[in-house]
Amino acid sequence: MSEIDISREERGQRHGRYVARIAGVDGEAEITFTKRGPGLISADHTGAPETMRGTGAAAALVTFLVEDARKNGFKILPLCPYVRAQYRKHPEWADVMTLAPGEEPPPR
Repeated sequence: MSEIDISREERGQRHGRYVARIAGVDGEAEITFTKRGPGLISADHTGAPETMRGTGAAAALVTFLVEDARKNGFKILPLCPYVRAQYRKHPEWADVMTLAPGEEPPPR
């Protein structure tokens, strides 16, 4: 399998996406996000076409998002069920994840 190429794209003042592409594979996977305020974004949706299912692109996108948050000093509100599920598997991401009031973080 080819290397997964991931980049961040801004779409206006508040919106953007992280996009994954694989050479020789049609389509692209993405995590869309919304800037919620200073130092906070929500991960809104993760999607991948059938051609990219099973390639690890979606998981690579979440890892890239977490690394970007650490590098650039922002928190992630995981509204997307896939991102939330990955957070449950990776409690070590607690330094960059934030939850809605009253929600419990994943067990450590």
